Amino acid sequence: MSDAWLNKVNWSADGLVPAIAQDAATGRVLMVAWMDREALKRTVETGEAIYWSRSRKKLWHKGEESGHTQKVKEIRIDCDADVVLLQVEQSGGIACHTGRESCFYSKLENGEWVAIDAVLKNPDEIYKK
Repeated sequence: MSDAWLNKVNWSADGLVPAIAQDAATGRVLMVAWMDREALKRTVETGEAIYWSRSRKKLWHKGEESGHTQKVKEIRIDCDADVVLLQVEQSGGIACHTGRESCFYSKLENGEWVAIDAVLKNPDEIYKK
């Protein structure tokens, strides 16, 4: 397969594009991360989500430490070609480093952010460092 499809992505000045991971079965947004060309290309090649970690400045295979990988079922791009949507099967049902299903577990209620989703697994048990 040619890499021409990568040229259709409207990469930011720093060579990144936001990537939304959505549960393919439920439609719930699990997380938002960043991808560079290599991350998106390797995601397609491997069938598992690989992102660019801005804090670590390196490729990050989702689940490399936790085991909570994301099997990619479908990849879409928005109308401006500046956001990637990954529909995934989340292994272990946990996408968030806090041990929750989704990174979007807080809801605004009366001017306060309230955690409304339960921790499914203690992060200390997930990330044994």
